[in-house]
Amino acid sequence: MTTVHSDAARLLGTRIREERQRFSINQMELAELAGLHFTNLGKIERGQANPSLHTILRIATALNMNPGRLLEGMTADLLPDRPHKVTVADLIRAREEAEKR
Repeated sequence: MTTVHSDAARLLGTRIREERQRFSINQMELAELAGLHFTNLGKIERGQANPSLHTILRIATALNMNPGRLLEGMTADLLPDRPHKVTVADLIRAREEAEKR
């Protein structure tokens, strides 16, 4: 049994599936519109695949939506094994504090 790639992949897949169902089309139809194989779309919808930027753009275009809506609110906290939890804002703040000393 294939597992979910990440919480981000699961959420993306859920959003794609919900939008597809809103239009009452099946995976095969959306895959055809997006230029994908339907099994690949199924894996994406189940969160079992990590689609490329090109694939996300193809799916969003086929669904006639802004691709940003598919990723809205997602952060790196949804990714497994995030190596760094520090952001550029944290780095700048640390530099400013070091300069004050």
